[in-house]
Amino acid sequence: MKKIIVIGGGAAGFFTAINAKEMNSDLDITILEKGKEVLQKVKISGGGRCNVTHACFTPKELCEFYPRGEKELLGPFHQFMTGDTFEWFENNGIPLKIEDDNRVFPESNSSQTIIDCFLRKTKELEIPILKNQGVISIEKKANRWLVNTKNDEFECDALVIAAGSSKQVWKLSESIGHSIVDPVPSLFTFNIKDHRIADISGISVPNATVKIHGTKLEASGPLLITHWGMSGPAVLKLSAFGARILAEKQYQYQVEVNWLSKSYEEVLEKLQEIKQIQSKKQVILKSPFAIIPRRLWERIVITAKVERNQNWANLTKNQINELANQLTKAVFQANGKSTFKEEFVTAGGIDLKEINFKRFESKLHSNLFFVGEVLNIDAVTGGFNFQNAWTGGWIIANSLSEE
Repeated sequence: MKKIIVIGGGAAGFFTAINAKEMNSDLDITILEKGKEVLQKVKISGGGRCNVTHACFTPKELCEFYPRGEKELLGPFHQFMTGDTFEWFENNGIPLKIEDDNRVFPESNSSQTIIDCFLRKTKELEIPILKNQGVISIEKKANRWLVNTKNDEFECDALVIAAGSSKQVWKLSESIGHSIVDPVPSLFTFNIKDHRIADISGISVPNATVKIHGTKLEASGPLLITHWGMSGPAVLKLSAFGARILAEKQYQYQVEVNWLSKSYEEVLEKLQEIKQIQSKKQVILKSPFAIIPRRLWERIVITAKVERNQNWANLTKNQINELANQLTKAVFQANGKSTFKEEFVTAGGIDLKEINFKRFESKLHSNLFFVGEVLNIDAVTGGFNFQNAWTGGWIIANSLSEE
């Protein structure tokens, strides 16, 4: 009987083990978890609802959401894609739903549904889950693997490393010859202290364009003002694609925000038009752009040095120019970052050049597999990191089930 050890009691490890056992019931599979509990990241993901995947059904298009792993995942996504994820969960009693922003959640709106499913499946398939088994060494002996934990020693024919962004497991992988791309944070919000956004947290605009000065980094989408600065899909996308660049800058950089995603010239023309149409109305009272909330508009007006009681007719050329500038080219100084919710994603891990993505197997050692965030693969927010885990887990399961 082929014996398999899975290191990591997270989503990727469970999905791999469950599918491998279903494909080949003769496999002897054990999951080793370092902590007292399993699937903790699943529990907090998506605000406790578990953002299972994203409603993007074309492999090439899906790959574009991965700053690291875009090229490598194209082939795997042709084997196990978003539609397959829907089918798998629904076949296992968990119907999924697509929300307006294309994020996918269980209809139950609870991550516990996913956890219960994985625990039920491992019990049905008689897959042992051993907790408090922090791995301290990995060694290849002939054609088998020796895994030592603080408490026990295990021997297996195949080893699956699904331990997420664990520094300890990366060190163990280095000990058997693999290269590690140093991890840096990805998916973080921008810490910005600025009078224009102070005390107006919770305000958002639906489609801002955000740039990082001195780089080619640019992203568009919803932007949210928070207690500590800026967040929302536009900012999080920039943080993911710019993870290494922003780390090199030690998270000190200038952020340029176009609140309207329109050209300076277009906005200036609109403001000049409003000056004629609403000449007797006070500028500060209402934004001429419906998507700019009132409190944000007030800050923009004050920053442009427009008096609180000033009418549109009395605006000077410089004031109108500065309004257009603040709407389309507002520059903020970022000083540091904050973790996005409770979720922590890193850019870094096992060097992708050392992985055969037809099997998610090491090119250095046969019967050694890596899946999930232990690899140097990460994505923007929206369910993409889970999809990487499901795809990798499915492909490894196929590889393990082969006689």
